[in-house]
Amino acid sequence: MTGAAEVDRSHSIWAALKSPKRLRVEALAGIVVALALIPEAIAFSIIAGVDPRVGLFASFTMAVSIAFLGGRPAMISAATGAIALVIAPVVREYGLDYLIATVILGGVLQIVLGLIGVAKLMRFIPRSVMVGFVNALAILIFTSQITHLTDVPFAVYPLAALGLAIIFLFPRLTKVVPAPLVSIVLLTIITVAASIAVPTVGDEGELPDSLPELLIPDVPWTLETLRIIFPFALTMALVGILESLLTAKLVDDITDTHSNKTRETWGQGASNIITGFFGGMGGCAMIGQTMINVKASGARTRLSTFLAGIFLLILVVALGDIVAIIPMAALVAVMIFVSWATFDWHSIHPSTLRRMPKSETTVMLSTVVVTVWTHNLAYGVGVGVLVAMVLFAHRVAHFTRVTRLDASDEDNKRVYRVEGELFFASSNDLVYQFDYTGDPTEIVIDMSRAHVWDASTIASLDAVRHKYETKGKKVTITGMDAASSARHDRLSGNLGGGH
Repeated sequence: MTGAAEVDRSHSIWAALKSPKRLRVEALAGIVVALALIPEAIAFSIIAGVDPRVGLFASFTMAVSIAFLGGRPAMISAATGAIALVIAPVVREYGLDYLIATVILGGVLQIVLGLIGVAKLMRFIPRSVMVGFVNALAILIFTSQITHLTDVPFAVYPLAALGLAIIFLFPRLTKVVPAPLVSIVLLTIITVAASIAVPTVGDEGELPDSLPELLIPDVPWTLETLRIIFPFALTMALVGILESLLTAKLVDDITDTHSNKTRETWGQGASNIITGFFGGMGGCAMIGQTMINVKASGARTRLSTFLAGIFLLILVVALGDIVAIIPMAALVAVMIFVSWATFDWHSIHPSTLRRMPKSETTVMLSTVVVTVWTHNLAYGVGVGVLVAMVLFAHRVAHFTRVTRLDASDEDNKRVYRVEGELFFASSNDLVYQFDYTGDPTEIVIDMSRAHVWDASTIASLDAVRHKYETKGKKVTITGMDAASSARHDRLSGNLGGGH
């Protein structure tokens, strides 16, 4: 505990402010993230069907708010594609005001879910699902850049290649300045100095020239409005929580530190409420920008997240003309690098695949395939968890064994010993493990090496007892542990298992 506390203190804002070296790392990381956020926010605004300023302001307010409210230092939250896909139908059918109302309600639901402990459900997400989640996101990050490499001037390709070369090679010279920032600056200078005509950030959409303003959505405060926005708000809340908590767990692993998942959950909600009241489209954690911040730039504190939001606002409002000339090739190179760095290459190495149980690989692949196919992380993770549950139940079901301890009918008694974890999958064929006709009149079922988990098992035991009783034989169940005995006493005879 002491070591963990020391790590946490070394990654605090105060520690960063006292250390010029750490402060420089956090500030430069914030600049790189801000630059990477701009085209993403504009793209997600287009997906949602709103003006680019709605996505840009959402990214600003989310980043600044979560820097104070979130439970995972150095994680970046902003407007995301997952949220954009969820809320797009609201804008299409009802307009921007209903979108803002949906974002605010989604934030309220996230706070409620956070306070009732939904973050604790993270423990039920297997590692193989986490690996699939990471690999799927890496693939989606890469494929999202293809549009910027299709039907573009030829100069885009050598520029993107040069950008990647700088990002990969520059750290060998020095790590004082983040390589992605160097790549963006150098490629911008080259394109401007050489007058190379390639797509720029300005081509993605008009940048705002004013600060966001506080507003109240102009919607009727009625049950009908609630009926319209509640399904979208709930979906947004769940998708946002899922993506944020999975990203937080990934950052925990990278930084060897622990985050407060409950705080992150309600912090996301509070940030979405703030974002809604400032006219933003809502958002959640972004794995791509988080990897830029944590892995590529070395940031570790909330300061980098806060500065990313501040720099974003400064760049788009005060320095919009400069930002507009940044070639998209530079940002594409950064995101391709992020994709490469995010992917868990070890998970697909032949030696890993040979050692890994096929069930684990199946869970990982199902998560990847569904996520990439639907572009929805919630679907992918949901399917991955479901597949993991089914495979686990199937595997555990074979660990149950019924053994006949004596081979003779001496003393007119037959003893059976049941071993293993008994639940719906493993206890279904329990009734077929006994010799109802050939056994003597007194049957003892020894449960000292078994544990009863559910009503299905109680029903199976009742069925065994009933089959013996119809033949005039007595059954005695012995050796149950306290929990199994209490469950058996409460449910036995009340489930209709023997009828």
